[in-house]
Amino acid sequence: MDVQIKFLGATGTVTGSRYLLDIGNFRLLFDCGLFQGLKELRLRNWEPFPVKPESIDAIIISHAHIDHSGYLPRLVKEGFKGPIYCTPPTASLLEIMLLDAAKLQEEEALFALKKGYSKHNPPKPLYTTEDAAAVFPLIHEYGYCEKVNVTNNIYFAFKDAGHLLGSAITELIIQGDTQTKKIVFSGDLGRNNDALLHPPTTVETADVLLVESTYGNKDNPAADPEADLERIVKGALAKRGVVLIPAFAVGRTQLLLYHLHQLMESGRIPDIPVYIDSPMAISATYLYYRYPKYHKVEFNQTEFAQKLETNMLMFVKTSEHSKSLNKIKSNAIIISSSGMMTGGRILHHLYHRLPNEQDTIVVSGYQAEGTRGRDLIEQRPTIRIFGEEVPVKCTIENMTSLSGHADRQELFNWMSHFKQSPKFVFAVHGEKDNIKLYASEITRRFNWNVIQPVYLESIQLFKGI
Repeated sequence: MDVQIKFLGATGTVTGSRYLLDIGNFRLLFDCGLFQGLKELRLRNWEPFPVKPESIDAIIISHAHIDHSGYLPRLVKEGFKGPIYCTPPTASLLEIMLLDAAKLQEEEALFALKKGYSKHNPPKPLYTTEDAAAVFPLIHEYGYCEKVNVTNNIYFAFKDAGHLLGSAITELIIQGDTQTKKIVFSGDLGRNNDALLHPPTTVETADVLLVESTYGNKDNPAADPEADLERIVKGALAKRGVVLIPAFAVGRTQLLLYHLHQLMESGRIPDIPVYIDSPMAISATYLYYRYPKYHKVEFNQTEFAQKLETNMLMFVKTSEHSKSLNKIKSNAIIISSSGMMTGGRILHHLYHRLPNEQDTIVVSGYQAEGTRGRDLIEQRPTIRIFGEEVPVKCTIENMTSLSGHADRQELFNWMSHFKQSPKFVFAVHGEKDNIKLYASEITRRFNWNVIQPVYLESIQLFKGI
């Protein structure tokens, strides 16, 4: 039996995670993400999929973030009919996030048609809510450490990746005629000291390792995110402004609520209104009650709510309520998705808040190249929203202590537990020069054979096993 891998995304970029394994006559896709950020990357979402979707026998999804799962509706629409494997929290999050992604695409197409800023006539969404709904009957749920038989000679087990509720490291075992081989997909690895999630599970052996590289060349201390938040909020209130936090609806929003509750409870910041302007975040927060085994906060639903809710916490459910937030001039915190500012209600908030000198925008997670978040971090004077160049006059804070990704030292700590050198190590899910330096450092530290794959590259992993 021969085993080959083809890299369909997350090569030289942190988006579009897709890795295709041909295992004998069986074809397995690991992750099925959307490309985001640079236009040249986003255009790949519209190109024909590099292999026929109907030729793929099964898909494994590491976690529900759109750059790892957001292409599923398109792939199903184009002919994929096999099982989609993931953890129970990921399955629940996929129902929320894929429907939300489809709705945003539909709304953006209508808005572009109304404003006339699209080059396409008429503008169309990549997929619809009906396409997203067609994904859900294909999902098969398995918990951590369960042995899942994909075929008679292929099985896998999920391990906790600590990046997002239900996120998983995948250990894939292939039993050939003469040899057994193990392929490990790290997925996105979380932090060692997250307030809500467990640290990533250690792995000790692999014949092939695919390891993420998001912060592979950067140390990202997370010693005291509450001190960062306290400084930022007090600074904004001193200017009589509003704090706007673009945040991923799942994970980052709940972590922000936890820290804000702690700060207000202890009196370190004033008890001011906190608006959660993301219907998806509201739904996702409930999942922390539903899946207590997948996070480390041990209390019942009432106590969990008390840990997250501030005295003046308001969930913004309607678009009319969302728009009314633009009238608030001071003493408020608004948390809205999406985290990379690629779409959703956050765009309307940015449109109105960026020109306000008294307001503060907090960039709280990794921002891919070509996103509005990256432009803000790089201090661009204007940001393009709805076809207009909006001037940036507000204060921009880049709060790296809230990142959900392992930093350089945490990644190396995770790899240090391997007891033997993998035959191949693929550095994926990282950007250009950063990933080159990261790969070189892995080789220097561990003397591993590290490869930086390129888009659509195919590599034979095993022959005649």
